[in-house]
Amino acid sequence: MAFAHSLQGGVASATGREGITMSDYWESVADKTQRIATPEQFEAAAYRLVTEQVLYAADIRSRVAYSLIDQFEREFRTVLVPLGVLVKVNRQLRYAYALPTHAKVSTATTEHTLLALVLRKIYDESAQAGQFNDEGEVLCDLIELEEKFRLATQRELPTGGRLEEAMRTMKRWGIAKSSKEEDAPDPDAANQPYVVVIRPAIADLLGESPLQRLALFGDPKTLPPLNEETEDAIGGDDEGEKP
Repeated sequence: MAFAHSLQGGVASATGREGITMSDYWESVADKTQRIATPEQFEAAAYRLVTEQVLYAADIRSRVAYSLIDQFEREFRTVLVPLGVLVKVNRQLRYAYALPTHAKVSTATTEHTLLALVLRKIYDESAQAGQFNDEGEVLCDLIELEEKFRLATQRELPTGGRLEEAMRTMKRWGIAKSSKEEDAPDPDAANQPYVVVIRPAIADLLGESPLQRLALFGDPKTLPPLNEETEDAIGGDDEGEKP
């Protein structure tokens, strides 16, 4: 997304200056920090929020971007709302996320869709029991995940390279990651190569409607093959389509 263009419509009105460029806007915002933050950092934070959808303060590479969005939420909204993107900040658990105002239905494999829905179910159950860390994350070992995936879907959890590929997708969507990733908590489970870290934004990005569909996916008569693509509000490609 190019930010060096003239602001139109709502953004120009919100700033109160017709014809202002995006670069000029971020220059003015950077001035509020006495140049501790640069216009380029603001631009990068906005771009990353749109393309990655979730930025966590707990992640080293996202701390600066999260801090800027946290402190200048109104300014980021001024830029992104006219583009059809809502900006939200969870200050208790310290993450910022973007929601499109016009959700685009995209295709995701059934396997990835099922994993995302099961992770959301596990997150809800664990959160209700108070079983999460200081960052609001729920840790799930592979044995528990395998059992709950089978119970919820009547299918076997993918293993090996298929599971690793699915976890890369979960990470790209901002809803989970492997404990092997940088900044992830150390696994407590014995004899486990890693545990799955379910991230708190999963509750914001996957609402109740997708969760309710898990019961339908659990019916073997209605469940398509795991490698088949299915239209859903979950998923996307590397260009930023997310749940």
